[in-house]
Amino acid sequence: MWAYHAAYISGGHVYAPLRPFVTSIACRMWYEGNTLVIARGERETRVIMQPRSPDALDRAYVPIASLLRALGARVSYSARRLDVQPGSLPLATPTPFNPALPSAAPSAVFTPTPAPTPKPVFTGIPFPRRTPIPVTVPTPH
Repeated sequence: MWAYHAAYISGGHVYAPLRPFVTSIACRMWYEGNTLVIARGERETRVIMQPRSPDALDRAYVPIASLLRALGARVSYSARRLDVQPGSLPLATPTPFNPALPSAAPSAVFTPTPAPTPKPVFTGIPFPRRTPIPVTVPTPH
């Protein structure tokens, strides 16, 4: 992923905004009070946030490597470049159909019958015919 949000190093940690680095690999995000809960698969991490505003995720700089690693991503920083490799999520197959379990009864679908289109009624002077009519002209002898 390419982004133009500046990350910086402070105290040996790389700090970057939550958006786009975390929001691009998170599956779910929600607030519990003043804590932002970020989840990906079975992994979950929390970030204490200040009062919410529309651009809070753009302005919230966090130690990005530890946060992304907690979500299962591989993170490296070299030559002023932050490289994020999201780990793969386990693939879950759907449960097979079990006819013994209750299911919703089928509902009737209302499809109205189309109303017939009324035949046009022509009134007034008829328009001239636009298709040519072949005319045979007798030739003089």
